[in-house]
Amino acid sequence: MPLTRDTSPEIERRQLQAWRDMSAAEKANLVTGLTTATRELALAGMRHRFPKSSEREHFLRLAILTLGPELARRAYPEIALLDLE
Repeated sequence: MPLTRDTSPEIERRQLQAWRDMSAAEKANLVTGLTTATRELALAGMRHRFPKSSEREHFLRLAILTLGPELARRAYPEIALLDLE
């Protein structure tokens, strides 16, 4: 079963093999880079949607998004004071 609809089976096979051939450190670096990029994109979206908010408020909104409202409020009680939800 193919992973994607828009990639030829041969290219997909090569990609899978490249991932298999990576060392654990290379895989960890890849995942770290993707995680960082995802976080930065999410923060850019927060800045776009809430341009007047402070960086702290953007951080707290990201915490709500990634941790869920309940855990984010427990980790950062100031969320309730700022009414970010």
